[in-house]
Amino acid sequence: MRHFAELVRTLDSTTKTTLKVNALSEYFKQAGDEDRVWTIAILSHRRPPRPINTTLLRTWASELANIPLWLFEESYHIVGDLAETIALILPPNKNTSDKSLTQFLNEMITLKKEDDAIKKQYVTKNWNTLNYYERFVFTKLITGGFRIGVSQKLMTRALSMATGVDEDVLAYKLMGKWDPSTISFEDLVLQEKASDFISKPYPFYLAYGLEGPVSDLGNIEDWSFEHKWDGIRSQTIIRDNELFVWSRGEELVTDKYPEFHVFKDELPNGTVLDGEILPFPNNDIGTFQDLQTRIGRKTVSKALLEKTPVVLKVYDILEWEGRDLRQLPFSERRFILENLIQHLNIENLPLQLSETVDCDSWEAVAEERNRAREMRSEGLMIKRKDSKYLVGRKKGDWWKWKTDPLTIDAVLTYAMRGHGRRSNLFTDYTFGLWDNDDKLVTFAKAYSGLTDAEFRKVDNWIKRNTVERFGPVRSVTPELVFEIAFEGIAPSSRHKSGYATRFPRILRWRQDKKIEDANKLEDLESLMLS
Repeated sequence: MRHFAELVRTLDSTTKTTLKVNALSEYFKQAGDEDRVWTIAILSHRRPPRPINTTLLRTWASELANIPLWLFEESYHIVGDLAETIALILPPNKNTSDKSLTQFLNEMITLKKEDDAIKKQYVTKNWNTLNYYERFVFTKLITGGFRIGVSQKLMTRALSMATGVDEDVLAYKLMGKWDPSTISFEDLVLQEKASDFISKPYPFYLAYGLEGPVSDLGNIEDWSFEHKWDGIRSQTIIRDNELFVWSRGEELVTDKYPEFHVFKDELPNGTVLDGEILPFPNNDIGTFQDLQTRIGRKTVSKALLEKTPVVLKVYDILEWEGRDLRQLPFSERRFILENLIQHLNIENLPLQLSETVDCDSWEAVAEERNRAREMRSEGLMIKRKDSKYLVGRKKGDWWKWKTDPLTIDAVLTYAMRGHGRRSNLFTDYTFGLWDNDDKLVTFAKAYSGLTDAEFRKVDNWIKRNTVERFGPVRSVTPELVFEIAFEGIAPSSRHKSGYATRFPRILRWRQDKKIEDANKLEDLESLMLS
């Protein structure tokens, strides 16, 4: 644990990527195999289940620090991170532990089934015997929320430096399901096995948002255009007569989409398709809100399948007849994909081709983008015809040109403290629109879009115009108007307004408007219908 805590301390003390990679690489060279596997797991979001709820941790920490719980809570709201608050507020300790990271994690896994008295004894004993950074890391692991500013891509780069294994190969090997409690470092990283290949997807290639005028991309003949669909990015794999459906978040979601099992009978072995899972109620593309009724369900009932069927809108083929096609130009991969689709009986399959759009000028591309909402898409994907299928987010060959967001003017009604460096400011806002009875009805929350100076100015106003307090939340005098941007809107019975917005954020502070100039709910509805 001491070595892992020192690693976290080093990573936490710098924003420079090179220093982080070097620190990780040195750690991977020196750490024991079990600790290396658990470190990979932690940095790729494969943490063990949380054994203790945070309410108990806050209570025990305040008792050990000999302060009232309300003071601990106030400190927590200021610091913004529970593990850091606990590490700071407990009595200082210069001791350290000889136990490894793996030993601690195995103890935490076992601890989950124990009663609260044993859990308290275990936690307080370790808090009392660990130094500041070990205590911080220990609590992070207990809470299950481990974020230290290191992406999986950065971790993979460091692991490649330490082992000599190619970075792209490592990205592939670390995808999919593996259990850090049972797999060895040799099996996970160093050894190549044919059986590992059967279910594993390829690392996804991601696009950048378009920067500057679209015409700056140069010769229009070099580019391919298609709509950007608003669903769940996925890879659908047929190998050894088995079906595997992976989300971009590296989650195996095959069981959530039983409609796709028919692919095993129609698609040949050695096929990997890259596409978007879309809701398809009433034989038409639905909204992301429709798709959310399928997400997170442990079981998919027959009624849900009938209410919200899905289709796979496919736009790339990464493997064909067992051959990795990623090094082929995009135009060649599309030719293979279109030939495959042409010879399938699509009418009997929940499968659609994402059609490319012929555009002979950049003006025509812009016009097609303006049709996005009519097409139930988010905008356009622009791909260089000779581009390979790379790993991760690479700039230059794949661009996404999203439609301009929907916007509406709303009134600030509630505020809550932010997190991290904004934990001492009220930066998380709730907004309302007028209903027909001249009442403000909550419709969205947003916490991004203002400059640091604007956030400080609004924070100062909130503290002077608080009406009521509800724990960390304050209601404020309705006075400030903000322009809110969002990507889409759909009816929702879970929201007071009756509507749910997608990706709401603050576009600007409308200091030129009074609250009577803010929009009404009927204006929000008209945006949905437009």
